[in-house]
Amino acid sequence: MLVSRCGHALVAGVMLPLVMGLPAVAQDASTAEQTIDVMNTLFGKHPGKRANHAKGVVAEGSFTPSADAATISKASLFKGTAVPVTIRFSDATGVPTIADGAANANPHGMALKFKLGDGSDMDVVANSLAYFPVATGEEFRDLLMAVSESGPDAKKPTALERFVATHPAAATAGKTAKTPSSFARQTYNGVNAFIFVDKHGTRQPFRFRFVPAQGEEILSAEEAAKRDPNYLMAEIGPRIAKEPAKFRVLAQLAEAGDPTNDATKPWPESRKMVDLGTLTVTKAVPDSAEAEKALLFMPNALTEGIEVSDDPLIDARVQAYAVSFSRRSQ
Repeated sequence: MLVSRCGHALVAGVMLPLVMGLPAVAQDASTAEQTIDVMNTLFGKHPGKRANHAKGVVAEGSFTPSADAATISKASLFKGTAVPVTIRFSDATGVPTIADGAANANPHGMALKFKLGDGSDMDVVANSLAYFPVATGEEFRDLLMAVSESGPDAKKPTALERFVATHPAAATAGKTAKTPSSFARQTYNGVNAFIFVDKHGTRQPFRFRFVPAQGEEILSAEEAAKRDPNYLMAEIGPRIAKEPAKFRVLAQLAEAGDPTNDATKPWPESRKMVDLGTLTVTKAVPDSAEAEKALLFMPNALTEGIEVSDDPLIDARVQAYAVSFSRRSQ
């Protein structure tokens, strides 16, 4: 964690603006409302935009399951033919004009809405972090509030320094997210744990991972700074119009003793990876800015055969996304 002279803080490897004189948070507000309030203060209020990951681009594609997927889960997603998918790639922060190559734009996000055969949807929300900076919604709110209270003139140790001292992942998680040459050349992780249930009722905790078929291509900070401010948003459409972008959809399986309730703790890379199938991104939507207004991706929007775990961040994200959606819909 670093605090710069220009009034920004490096939290989890991401530069966030420091705002002095943050209005007091209403004590009777929910944690989700308090979180969005702080985000709106840090990043500004931008009508019609998300409180976080405000800048994005929407694409369409499909998911084709592997033969192995049906053996680990009874989910209809893993049976039969390919299903349509809506994908939104995004930059971090609630600043809709952020430069795609800026340090603040990490971690980049990938949100997916699978259109199932019965007419329902299943959502997955992933990002390029290997693990999350905090374990609960309350801690995430407190982290943002600590940033807002830790300007260059704040008394030492600052609120942010005190927070990081007791939450070490807040200082290290962001260092795992790097700037890619393309949204199609980055790995996206589902940092929250979920549960597969197979036809026998066997339950298996797992985390999603989306790995680009062409491999990752990461830019140095110097290279990223030289790119056009909208290079990621502008590049993905022509790329997939010429040739679809493909991702291997994997599930990292937990073993006994692996925590499912703490997103700050990644599981060892030695854990088994199951190939669930292939995500193919085929085209950008004609009007992305209009399409994304109606999109809401909820981590608990699942289907039979996939369930939430005891990870408290899942519900915290659901509640915060709902608050953000209600505000951008006003």
